[in-house]
Amino acid sequence: MSVRELMPFLIPLIIAEIALLVFTIRHILTHDSYKRGSRAIWLIVAIVGMEFIGPALYFLLGKEDN
Repeated sequence: MSVRELMPFLIPLIIAEIALLVFTIRHILTHDSYKRGSRAIWLIVAIVGMEFIGPALYFLLGKEDN
């Protein structure tokens, strides 16, 4: 399989990853309290673990329920 054949699958995945990362970073920057860790730690986790893992960890472990 070539990259050209995979493009119809990769483009939506890339768009979803970027949208989730932007939403996560926006949420981290606009909220002051977290279950675990601090704002700086969650920004690093979200950016370094960009492939769904970082944002998923934040929403599962760090986001404070209001």
